[in-house]
Amino acid sequence: MNIGLYIVKRLLLMVPTLLGVLLLTFVVVQFVPGGPVEQMVAQLRSHRGEAAGGLAYRGRQGLDPRQLAEIRRLYGFDRPPAQRFVLMLKRFARFDLGRSYYYHASVWRLIRERMPVSISLGLWNVLLTYLISIPLGIAKAVRDGSRFDVASSVAVLVGYAIPGFVLGVALLVLFAGGGFWHWFPLRGLTSDGFSGFTPWHKVTDYLWHVTLPVLAMLAGSFAVITMLTKNAFLEEMRKQYVLTARAKGAGEARVLWHHVLRNALIPLVTGFPGAFIGAFFSGALLIETLFSLPGLGLLSYESLMRRDYPVVMGTLYLFTLIGLLTKLVSDLCYVWVDPRVQFESMR
Repeated sequence: MNIGLYIVKRLLLMVPTLLGVLLLTFVVVQFVPGGPVEQMVAQLRSHRGEAAGGLAYRGRQGLDPRQLAEIRRLYGFDRPPAQRFVLMLKRFARFDLGRSYYYHASVWRLIRERMPVSISLGLWNVLLTYLISIPLGIAKAVRDGSRFDVASSVAVLVGYAIPGFVLGVALLVLFAGGGFWHWFPLRGLTSDGFSGFTPWHKVTDYLWHVTLPVLAMLAGSFAVITMLTKNAFLEEMRKQYVLTARAKGAGEARVLWHHVLRNALIPLVTGFPGAFIGAFFSGALLIETLFSLPGLGLLSYESLMRRDYPVVMGTLYLFTLIGLLTKLVSDLCYVWVDPRVQFESMR
């Protein structure tokens, strides 16, 4: 299959997938109580009760039907659900994600404001995970069954078993003024007055703030990549071409780095785009909450709790679209890394 035809076919298949995700979420949202109209009505009734003072019973009276209709029109709920869904799709086709009910700002603006935090955490998480896990997995494969292999396996599995949120609490208690040492700040990615710092001071201040959140996220990230690397290397080291290379007199270092490495890293290289992009947009909700970091994960959670439907649907649309495109890039990487893979087998 021609690569261009394959890409077009995949892009066309993304459309029903994206529509299905949006439709399912939209239908669920319609049945969730406490929407923006109900919240506005509750606020108006509360204000009426406060203004009435001793005559608070008047504040509990119902709203005027015309006022209720105006509130529904303000939030777009004066139209049937099917019409609202079609209008939403038309906006999304123009990449217009709408305006937030709660923040009174465009969804794009909210995403841009929260993006640096998620990029900071995601970039450190992915890069450090790969930079540590791949060499560690190779070392474990070469020393398979040794004390180093057993000890490192226990260490990464213990780290995998500890939830990042629990580790984050422990780090705050130990190193952020929780009764032991106050070496790191309690919250945020930068200090007050960051814009006036010198370049070197900005770098050190950022690293000072990001250390504990990144450590809390990293603890459970090593196990999967480390064990995948080890198993991939062990599988390749047992294949016939490795035995042939050794029989021809090739040194162990050449066999390992020239022959085995190229084939063993195929699943890691092809999975890197998804891990790299996913780390930015998935958002570490609990870590962001614990360290008071206003990232995308916290934005999505707060919007869901506040029934801020434009933010919920807008971020879902954007994240799903990016996820589908990233999966396509990952599949194309298979062909780029391993020419033996053909598009006909990927249909």
